[in-house]
Amino acid sequence: MLKLMLGGLAALLLVASAVLWMLRPGAQRLAGGAAPDFALPDQDGQTHRLGDYAGRWLVLYFYPRDDTPICTQEACRFRDDIGILGDLDAAVVGVSLNDTRSHADFARKHQLPFPLLSDPEGKTAAAYDSLLNLGLMRFARRRTFIIAPDGHIAARFDKIDPASHAQDVARTLRTLQQTARQAPLPAK
Repeated sequence: MLKLMLGGLAALLLVASAVLWMLRPGAQRLAGGAAPDFALPDQDGQTHRLGDYAGRWLVLYFYPRDDTPICTQEACRFRDDIGILGDLDAAVVGVSLNDTRSHADFARKHQLPFPLLSDPEGKTAAAYDSLLNLGLMRFARRRTFIIAPDGHIAARFDKIDPASHAQDVARTLRTLQQTARQAPLPAK
């Protein structure tokens, strides 16, 4: 009987912990809000800031590690579809906790035509609710944000299929842009 009660208590604590974690300040708050600012170096050492992309669409994607199979597939799909995204006036920027040297090797090896930003402390990933902290190991969660030209987060992708993600992003961008063109002007 005691064993059963302790098991039930443990299960209750686990569920409560999960609920509290999901309801923590900042969780899921980003969609529709202002995009958090960042200033991070790319694979060539050049610093990129959110303001550098003002006036155009930005696809900001977070990924766990350079040169792993799924991260490589996702990056190469963005590479292959960079023309489509460019035609939609969207810049593509990848972010992980890897250092700039790792990014440079990854970008060169796979001929990636877009910046890969280094966030070794995970501050930007955390600001975008995309940091996975496992104690001794930290990674960026695989998430993508479409940031509108005015700096607000227009779309957020939490569940990603790397094989089709670039096409999903392009489809969402088209819809967002069509909606923006059809929106009535605010009354004065």
